[in-house]
Amino acid sequence: MARGWESKDVEGQVEAAEAPKQNPHSGPKTPEQLMREEQRKNLELSRIHIVNDLATATHPNHRKSLEAALAHLDKKIADLS
Repeated sequence: MARGWESKDVEGQVEAAEAPKQNPHSGPKTPEQLMREEQRKNLELSRIHIVNDLATATHPNHRKSLEAALAHLDKKIADLS
């Protein structure tokens, strides 16, 4: 019996964690806000990928290219903020 209760409790915790953390006073987001958030998430994922590649890159020209791409992504992320 306790096992079923625990699984329901865990399920509730997972749902609460996955629920969007939105300010209740802000209201629904506009399509433009949603688009900007999606773009920002995509840029941040690309940034993570480039940082990981940069950590393992050994050729100087490849590193230079990755550093330029990282700077470009940082600028675009800053522009969206």
